[in-house]
Amino acid sequence: MVVFAAVLAMISNLSVNEPDNRRRRVTTALMVLPAAASTVVGTLLAEHRLVSDVLFVLVMMTAVWIRRYGPRGTALGMAMFIPYFFTQFLQARPAQLPALLAAVGVGIGSTLLLRGGVFAEKPEKVLDDLLRAVRAHVHALALAVIDVLEAPAGDEKAIDAALRDLHRRRTRLNDTMLLVVDRIEQLRDERGEPDEEAGEDDPRRALSLAVADLELAAERLAVSTRRLADDPARPGALEPEVREALLGGVRGIASATATGAPEPLRAAVLDAARRSVEELAAEHSGARPREQRVAFAIVRLADALTSGEGGEPAVPAPVTLAEPPEDEGEEDDESGRPVDRIALSTRQAIQVGVATSLAIVVGELISPARWYWAVIATFVVFAGTVSRGEVLARGWQRLVGTVGGVVAGMLLAVLVGGRPVPTLILLAACVFLALYLFRISVGLLAFWITAVLALLYGLIGQFSVETLVLRVIETAVGGALGALAALVVLPKHTRAAFQEALDDTVLALDETLGATVDRMTGRPPTGLPVVLARTADEKLGTLRQRAEPLDNPLPRRHGRGSYQRALRVLTAVDHYARALARLSDRIVVPGWAPTLDPAVARVRANVAGLGELLGPGGAAGSQEIVSAEELVDAAEAWAARCDDPGLRRDLLSAVLPLRRIDQVVVGFAGDLAGGPAPAQEPAESRG
Repeated sequence: MVVFAAVLAMISNLSVNEPDNRRRRVTTALMVLPAAASTVVGTLLAEHRLVSDVLFVLVMMTAVWIRRYGPRGTALGMAMFIPYFFTQFLQARPAQLPALLAAVGVGIGSTLLLRGGVFAEKPEKVLDDLLRAVRAHVHALALAVIDVLEAPAGDEKAIDAALRDLHRRRTRLNDTMLLVVDRIEQLRDERGEPDEEAGEDDPRRALSLAVADLELAAERLAVSTRRLADDPARPGALEPEVREALLGGVRGIASATATGAPEPLRAAVLDAARRSVEELAAEHSGARPREQRVAFAIVRLADALTSGEGGEPAVPAPVTLAEPPEDEGEEDDESGRPVDRIALSTRQAIQVGVATSLAIVVGELISPARWYWAVIATFVVFAGTVSRGEVLARGWQRLVGTVGGVVAGMLLAVLVGGRPVPTLILLAACVFLALYLFRISVGLLAFWITAVLALLYGLIGQFSVETLVLRVIETAVGGALGALAALVVLPKHTRAAFQEALDDTVLALDETLGATVDRMTGRPPTGLPVVLARTADEKLGTLRQRAEPLDNPLPRRHGRGSYQRALRVLTAVDHYARALARLSDRIVVPGWAPTLDPAVARVRANVAGLGELLGPGGAAGSQEIVSAEELVDAAEAWAARCDDPGLRRDLLSAVLPLRRIDQVVVGFAGDLAGGPAPAQEPAESRG
């Protein structure tokens, strides 16, 4: 009963993935109901093998089918599956029902108490940690800029290495900034505070604006430094006084953002950084435009950091752009077939039913005492998957993890020799690692769980190499049967799944932008922009999931990583679309329509064109991607003439995400075409 309670505690902790604490608590509490029902039914039918096996298959099909209801459905499905499985595995008897039901309450209740109460995630604490991480990433970016500026003029290898490091630092900063903005939104959602109720002095609004400012400032420093390095007059050939001025400014940024830097001194260091480049920034001769852009960027970043003192802004950011998804030799897209119109949850429920039925039969033929390993392997490979490529990837990861876990488990079991105290210590460590690494890879989960089994067998005196080898065989059979079902029974092609999610994401982003501009200009929108933006974010999450098997790091996958790079672009577009949607809650200016409508129309067309570029073959379609820079400039110029200072600030804030969407999309299109990257920074007059 102790093991049963411990497993339920582990599963309830792993399977509940709601976005906020309140929903996590509710979902965890609700898991008691299906868990108790499955325990009762499974125990009463345990002696009737045929009936219990048939019902077991139906339970697994239902557990997969209810995933259509989101994270809560997934958690309740696992709460239904695991207890039923253990009643069959343990051959539970009706007399044991009270103890089993008590174990259900203890297992799930302990998770509710600890995760939902004692160790509940504090969103404000997470946000503070992320903001400190942003400061550390800004520091690393400044150090990378220093390396570029100090690189000798004739040393192409050193310059290229410094630029690659700058690229990495910029990407890491951008990823962290995206997490910060998502956390700010989550804080608002958890408290049930709609955007329209945010007042002028709302701290989350101020933090969001500071975050956006720091985002562009850091981006500008990285881009202007890269362009300076691309200049025929390499940084090493700069006039000594110019080079020292720029280095002095960037070193000031690095010092102010260093971990442990005294708070009272940061403002003074940032002021010194501005003074270092003020003479260069004030030049009007136009003789050194690239050097002057770096100086402007240093001043801008110092200002952004100064305005954030006490609030420590941080930002999500765009992406560094790269090649499009390549054809990696998989099958052609076959969307549109009758099978592709079957709901995903229904398709997977049927696949799981077929696969687990076969796994029960074949597993018992291999080992009547260990058949459950094949069933578990079959069921797990379908967890969170959409296409046959994902099923194959999960099955492969689980098999590799199990083989590695057998080797590690044998070594650990021999090391402790069945001694209770060291075995229990190692068991706790392995369970911790399994839980900690589960969301990274199902293979890592299989590795550490297999090690746990080896230690348990050693503890109870049943350890043998033959038992662990049997686990590998049963796991391989279960994974193979799951893959076979995914390939033969109502298969969903990997590229078809990706394309379907891509179309949904691009359409949701387009609807968000359309509703946003309608609301800003006083026209009735097709839906609430904030709601549409959240829908787009959910679609992007689905797209990200379906791209995973296309980036699976298997040998000879020449396009490895290309889909994830494309996702970076869409993540940036999604972020800025959400920022624009939030601003639409307090901006209604019909007179802005003549200049704003053309800019948004061009940006929407570019987003649609991006979807076509990322589609099959990566060929340009009917939507041509053309920079909306001049149209956005016109909308910004109109906003800058607004008499009301508060409204003018809001209007200019709305131009920022619109401009960034255009820049990341057009920049990516330029990369696909193999041409020079378009400008990624605003004109100096906008700074």
